[in-house]
Order: sequence, then C-alpha cells, then structure tokens
Amino acid sequence: MRRRRIHLLWLGVPYLLYLGALPFVNRVRPVVLGLPFLFFWLLLATLVTPLAIWLAWRADRRDARRGARPGSAR
Repeated sequence: MRRRRIHLLWLGVPYLLYLGALPFVNRVRPVVLGLPFLFFWLLLATLVTPLAIWLAWRADRRDARRGARPGSAR
C-alpha cells in the first residue's frame, strides 16, 4: 500500500506566499511597520518559510518512525 504524505503540502506554503500572492500584494500602500506592504509581505514570507519546512520535516520524520516499527503495515 502506498503511503500518503499529505504533510508535504507544507512545502507549498512558501511558493504560495512568494509567487501565488504576489500580484495581490504588489502595493506601496498601506505601510506596515514603516515598510511598504510588498516589502512587509516578502519579509513575512521569508520568516514563515523555515517554519513550513520544519513542519514538513517533523511530520515526515514521525511517519518514518511509524513505518520502521516491526509488524506495521505500510
């Protein structure tokens, strides 16, 4: 049976933040924390990217441990 690795969808979050939402956030105003909105959005995406990668890695590691148990069905 093929394993479902739905947790790898976390790796799509940076892609959506950088490219998918870019046409919608390409604005100079409003100003957030003294930055134009586009710069703020890119900074936010940069900070969220390691979190999304860590969540995918953690879930993948947990699934690998479950599959490594003797007698477990894959």
